[in-house]
Amino acid sequence: MKKKAIFILFALVFTFAISPNVNAQCAMCSINAEQGAKNGNTQTAGLNTGVLYLLSVPYLMAVIVGVVWYKKYRKKNIHLNMKKEPFNLN
Repeated sequence: MKKKAIFILFALVFTFAISPNVNAQCAMCSINAEQGAKNGNTQTAGLNTGVLYLLSVPYLMAVIVGVVWYKKYRKKNIHLNMKKEPFNLN
């Protein structure tokens, strides 16, 4: 279990360490943001923050649902009291 966790952590760190810079906006939005920055407009930082906010919300919701589901349905040392007589599934 510990080796698996170390491998996953190493894979994530390696993946994010070598990822190239990417543009998260469409061509039209990026052109408008660049032109606004050249003209002294300060709203371009807000545009980038908004894009990152919209990107992070679905991942955050998925993590919250996953943690709640894991905590709710995780059970330890369950003893099943099943009958030892055979049963027919037909």
